[in-house]
Amino acid sequence: MQHFIVRLILVPLGFVLATMVSILTLITLGSERITHALQDPQDFSLVATYNIMEYAILLTSTITIVPALLIVILGEIARLRSIIYYIAGGGLVLGCIPLFAQLSHSGDISALANTAWPVFATAGFLGGFMYWLVAGRNV
Repeated sequence: MQHFIVRLILVPLGFVLATMVSILTLITLGSERITHALQDPQDFSLVATYNIMEYAILLTSTITIVPALLIVILGEIARLRSIIYYIAGGGLVLGCIPLFAQLSHSGDISALANTAWPVFATAGFLGGFMYWLVAGRNV
């Protein structure tokens, strides 16, 4: 019974902390990528800035916690404690978001998707690692 209560506390705490780490990583690395894109004198234009902002809104609106929750629920049901499972699962969940956003967008944003994919995958890897640190290990 004590193990169940500990898991009941650690799983939501780990998920919240993993989400926070992923969001902070997206903000930090994403703003760095946008700054580099906007400072290129050949590509700087109002249209390029608008496209980047439109793409950021599209990506933000497609972020959902459902796939990440599925990774956590499957890991808890199967009692998986592997660091690779949570890191790869987090990277896969967040790494697919720019690819799906690119498929759903009618404009030419392939260059933006190519720069956003590593940022999202890194955020997913770090979020998966944080979840494993808090709740994924043998506790």
